[in-house]
This record gives sequence, C-alpha cells and structure tokens, in this order.
Amino acid sequence: MSDLRQELLDIFVGRATKRYGLSGVNQLQHALQCAAHAEADGAPPATVLACLLHDVGHMIHGLGENPAGRGIDDVHEQLGADWLAERFGPEVSEPVRLHVAAKRYLCTVESDYFDKLAADSVRSLNLQGGRMSAEELATFRAHPQHAEAVRLRRFDEMAKDPRASTPDFDHYIRHVEGCRKQ
Repeated sequence: MSDLRQELLDIFVGRATKRYGLSGVNQLQHALQCAAHAEADGAPPATVLACLLHDVGHMIHGLGENPAGRGIDDVHEQLGADWLAERFGPEVSEPVRLHVAAKRYLCTVESDYFDKLAADSVRSLNLQGGRMSAEELATFRAHPQHAEAVRLRRFDEMAKDPRASTPDFDHYIRHVEGCRKQ
C-alpha cells in the first residue's frame, strides 16, 4: 500500500468517526455515501475520489469539534483542497476547493435549493458568505471545475442517510494511484 493510501486511511479511519454536523451519520459514513452517489451516477474516478475526500479539511484543522456551532468558518474547503493539491491533480482538488462555493451558487441560482438545506448547512452558509453576488457568480462559472463542484455538492447534500449501505473506504481509495499528482 502506498504511503498516501495509508495517510488517507489514518485520517479517515482514525479521525472521521465524529458526527457529521447535525445529521445522523459520522464523517466517514458521509464521505462513503458521497462517493457512492458519485459512482452510481457514473462520475469519473477523480470525481468519485473528490467526493470521498471533500471534507478532509474538517479532519485536519486544529479547531476542535463543530467550529461552525461556535460561529467560526473553518474554511475546510480551502484547507482540504490545498492538502489534496499537494497529492492530486486539479480534477480532485478543485471540486473540493469549490464545493462550498457551489452551495452558495446553488442557493443563488435555484430558488428551492436553500429550502432543502439542513439546519447546520444553513448556519455554515451564513458563515461562508451566503448567496453569491453577480460578480461571484461570474467568477464561479468561469472556473474550469465549477460543474464538477456543483455535481459534488449535490452528492454532498444527499449523503446524510443513517441507514445507507455503501462499499468500504478501500473500495474508493483504489482510485488514489490513478489520480495521484505526477
């Protein structure tokens, strides 16, 4: 097993057992469900891996549990994407970097999206800047990975079912070697 695969296992198996927001799943279950939705949708391996790893920033920051509950934006998308960019190409890191912006985008362009958000997602949305301005919309749409970030975001919202059954972590990290930074 590569060092990177072991590092990911250490993070997700060792640190992802905490509850995911206010949902009935933990971080690992959320990650697995997000990746399972991507895989079921026929997403390419890089998107499946981005879905699996999109919240890695929550597990590598030093802010303790539930910083949003204390009014702190942990900027997990930036922290996680920077960490991933050292290890993977932009097909993995950039949808992660943009998945919070994708939430803001969808709240701006889809009239019913905001109403579908969980209470903790609404709270974090306010910390993350709320709905986008016209300039922010244009900047987001201009990013080459914006469509995959929106796709990831939709899977992210669906990945909160405490009764869901998914393949295990190793099923998805098989994509690591093919997506590694060269």
